[in-house]
Amino acid sequence: MSQDPSVTWLTQDAYDRLTKELDHLSGSGREEIAKKIELAREEGDLKENGGYHAAKEEQGKIEARIRQLTQLLRTAEVGESPESNGVVESGMVITALIAGDESVFLLGNREIAGDSDLDVYSEASPLGAAIIGMKVGEKGGYTAPNGRDIPVEIVAVETYAGQ
Repeated sequence: MSQDPSVTWLTQDAYDRLTKELDHLSGSGREEIAKKIELAREEGDLKENGGYHAAKEEQGKIEARIRQLTQLLRTAEVGESPESNGVVESGMVITALIAGDESVFLLGNREIAGDSDLDVYSEASPLGAAIIGMKVGEKGGYTAPNGRDIPVEIVAVETYAGQ
């Protein structure tokens, strides 16, 4: 698996789910919002037309999500969850003591977890960058955005089983 930060690792399930979402948004999703805008426009004065402004805002969100998904899928490396070998890497479920509190999370892109309740930290986050490559039992730390040094100990590294 690539450790290139410009490449996003995704499971096949996540890739398929995101491709389906992109297809919907760029097809029928765009058509639906265009109809909403047209109906709202027909109501008259656009300055005081809340429905029109809400539809335009929704259109902006849809277009932003389309751009986000297009970029993500273009740079995705698709594959099975890596087998755990006790080393922290993208796509693994990590159990760590962070400032003394146990935390379980997925290291990678939040899109991998889908509707799961699992917390997700990016490899580029301060925590992710600090622990990538660490082994079970290793201790380290990182500097939080507020300037505090946060100690971290890796307790377990497990293969991500999906949703």
